[in-house]
Amino acid sequence: MKILWVKAGGLVPPDTGGKIRSYNILRELARRHSVTFFSFYATHDHDEHPELKSIFENVICVPMKLPAAKSAAEMFSYGIHLFSSEAYGIAKFCLPEVRRQLRAHVEQEEYDVIVCDFVAAAGAIPWSLPVPTILFTHNVEASIWRRHYEVARNPVWKTVSWLEWKKMESAERRYLRLADHVLTVSEADRDAFANIIDPAKLTVIPTGVDVEYFQPWAVEKTPHSLVFTGSMDWLPNEDAIFYFLNEIFPLITQQFADVILEVVGRKPSRKLQVRAAKEKNVNLTGWVEDIRPFLARGSVCIVPLRIGGGTRLKIFEAMAMATAVVSTSVGAEGLPVKSGENIVLADTPQAFADAVILFLKNFAERKRIGDAARVLVKEKYGWPRIAETFAQTLADLVSRVRL
Repeated sequence: MKILWVKAGGLVPPDTGGKIRSYNILRELARRHSVTFFSFYATHDHDEHPELKSIFENVICVPMKLPAAKSAAEMFSYGIHLFSSEAYGIAKFCLPEVRRQLRAHVEQEEYDVIVCDFVAAAGAIPWSLPVPTILFTHNVEASIWRRHYEVARNPVWKTVSWLEWKKMESAERRYLRLADHVLTVSEADRDAFANIIDPAKLTVIPTGVDVEYFQPWAVEKTPHSLVFTGSMDWLPNEDAIFYFLNEIFPLITQQFADVILEVVGRKPSRKLQVRAAKEKNVNLTGWVEDIRPFLARGSVCIVPLRIGGGTRLKIFEAMAMATAVVSTSVGAEGLPVKSGENIVLADTPQAFADAVILFLKNFAERKRIGDAARVLVKEKYGWPRIAETFAQTLADLVSRVRL
């Protein structure tokens, strides 16, 4: 097949869940199919996108001057879009020049199928052209903003979250209906979208993990140690750590005064740095080249998310390394896990703390859960198998269109 893959926000480095998922699926697809990668993203130093030409048949990059996340310039930009009907998460990427370049390219080149990666890219897709187009959704984006609204305390942020929730809800409905087929990463997301479009238009592509890269290490666990991994400039991750430090961590320190928490992820905010500094045993690492040493040494991986959608790759990465995971139901939403069998799910501060404390006290239970987790992901969720399902879905759509 000849595939055009369109992505807003860039692909490399693969340092967020969405990028990791897309990068690994794309890399596998490119082994057997002709892939053109078209991406538009904020300009930045040391841009690695040109290097993707060693993987894909064609790479088209459209760097743009966009305001930095959470900066005054972005707040000003958001203010300009405040009364626009388009969600800011789409409008900020899908600029007129991007739409023109993408349409011109599609009119010059013939493709079997177009993949719109995330709804953020949907505003640039030339939906009227006679090319079958798949919308690859990694989350129910409106649901993320709804959860932001529900947990927000600041009235300004609560208002912003409500507006983006409603705009994104409208955008998702529009683009789900325009797409010839829609991919989700979980049954939960599929069920949510089945209320909007014909369920026959929906296919679940499970989350995967590189089970060769993420393997158990023969190293000693640091006693009484916890680890959290994730980009700290993603608001649900930041909210999760504030929630953990404020409501769960004090319950754990009552039992283990020496407990250590490593928060591993890029760009922690100044606000989070100030909060973490109040805890003597909390370390914000910032960006690291390799998260595996932290997962290998950590006794327990925590995922205390209250906001989210799609599925969390961080959980599969910890599971692949046989590290026991304690998560909220939201954190593990959409993953094929079973609490008490290969993970522990806890949705109140006390229950979460109790689960962590049990693991810190009981090595055998921690090992049982970790080993079962490794078996699950190794047998069923390696990236080659996930990409094979993805490719078959594309091929089925192309075949139906040609009939």
